[in-house]
Amino acid sequence: MHGHNALGTSPQDRLMRPLSGGLLLAVALNLILVMPEWWMPYTRFPYPWLAAETAIIVGLMMTTPVRMARWLSPPVALAVLVALGLALSDLATGWALGRPMNLLIDVPLATSVEHLLRGAIGRPLAWLTLAGAALGVVALGIGMTWALRRLVSPRGAVAVRVVGVCVLAAGLLMQHYRDQPPIGMAVDAPAIIRFNDQTERVIRTAHERARFADALEQPVHGADRDMARLADRDLIVGFIESYGVVMLDDPRYRSVGQAALSQLRASLDDADLHVTTGRFESPVQGGQSWLAHGTVLSGHWMSNQIRYDLFLNADQPSLIQDFATAGYETVALMPAITDPWPAGVQWGYDRIDDHARIDYAGPPLNWVTMPDQYTWHYLQRAVRDNTTAPVFAEVALISSHAPWTPILPIIDWDRIGDGAVFQRWADAGPAPGEVWGDGDRIRDHYQRAVDYALRTAGEWAARSLGDGVLVLLGDHQPAPLITGDSSARSVPVHIIANDSDLTDRFKAYGFRSGVMPPPESAGTLAELRGQLLTVFDAAPASEAVDPTMASLRRRSDEQR
Repeated sequence: MHGHNALGTSPQDRLMRPLSGGLLLAVALNLILVMPEWWMPYTRFPYPWLAAETAIIVGLMMTTPVRMARWLSPPVALAVLVALGLALSDLATGWALGRPMNLLIDVPLATSVEHLLRGAIGRPLAWLTLAGAALGVVALGIGMTWALRRLVSPRGAVAVRVVGVCVLAAGLLMQHYRDQPPIGMAVDAPAIIRFNDQTERVIRTAHERARFADALEQPVHGADRDMARLADRDLIVGFIESYGVVMLDDPRYRSVGQAALSQLRASLDDADLHVTTGRFESPVQGGQSWLAHGTVLSGHWMSNQIRYDLFLNADQPSLIQDFATAGYETVALMPAITDPWPAGVQWGYDRIDDHARIDYAGPPLNWVTMPDQYTWHYLQRAVRDNTTAPVFAEVALISSHAPWTPILPIIDWDRIGDGAVFQRWADAGPAPGEVWGDGDRIRDHYQRAVDYALRTAGEWAARSLGDGVLVLLGDHQPAPLITGDSSARSVPVHIIANDSDLTDRFKAYGFRSGVMPPPESAGTLAELRGQLLTVFDAAPASEAVDPTMASLRRRSDEQR
């Protein structure tokens, strides 16, 4: 018993416990901090392999008095968890949206994640997954707090504190010189970078909010067009989910994209419909489609939720008011809206046909509530055929929304009815988990889904557009998972009508005849509203184009 206490622990054991525990914690802590960095788009595996914060935290705990350590451990563990959460959020938004996460504008997207997960794997499994993730975070926090407390030096353990001071000093030096060679070749400070980046983004976004609010106070040009050249013809604005120029510019998708557009052109030719196509920049990528919709409707560049909310709260005119003033019935056909949509009321539509209002008797198709073919069918049967006023309709086409399974065939339009005919595809195709376990399979399903969306739109236009005008466009490029390293955010915009004089007028804005977009961008989607209003106005283009376009281009540049 000599040299041991009553519990059988020698002084040497008590001195070695912080050192051995510090080594194990340092390895685990370092992995937590650096592993997310290995998959960031701006780093390469396995850089960095050492986080300066690891040495700082371990050294700090080894030099902290016992009583103080009890209070210090939980906030340190929380800071590490927050840094990990910020890193994983940056990684996820980078994969999904092609940009880093911004706390000021992206927190509301958490509900969208739950919605997408629920649509892909079902409500019980989605909630179980989220609950498991939450419990995992709590367990990690408790475990880290316990491990940090074990680093505290016992009373009288001067040697351990000396080691702690050396480790802390090394960490501070590495953090200070992390950009200098040779330290910078292996060391970084991921947690510090995460906190600094978020702070800068929040401050920058707050300043942007003030600038955008000022921009909204400027007079809007071109909002008083009488649309006489449109001559009371229906205008349909159809947004195809995730339809970007990647379908034509990327060799992996080009053959399918060109074939789909060739079939679209053939369908339009059969119905003597004319088409011109432009290439425009979308404010988003991979998601947040409503920001692209809002950009087109408002004529303002809506690259984040703050801009979107500010516009709606400012009671500014939009395409919806433009057409309502001209005597049109304004309709939002939104099959993916399954929850209350206050923004729809703020936009001022005469009617909103969301999922609850659409009388669809078929099955949901994972996240997709109904196939595009039924959406087009409903537009004709329940909207256009049931109003005496000309119609302005914004239509969300969601069959090309992730998870891109199942891919339906186009059936006989006369058999669609209430959609019950689609029941046979309720369990068709592979499950989302099977598709998303293979990168090549994901990309194949994506291009097939867009192919279906384009072919369906072409068939509907040939059958039912008549003397109406269809603006068929992509809302945004798909996620970087699909586009790869491409930074392009362009989407095709097709103007389709039986009036060649009307479609040809869009050539003044960078459009060209046919279904293939030109290689040069015609501007941003924020400019499309001004172009539509100018072309549809009765005034000659020479009198109306220049002042309107100059104003819109100037405002777009300021907002960017």
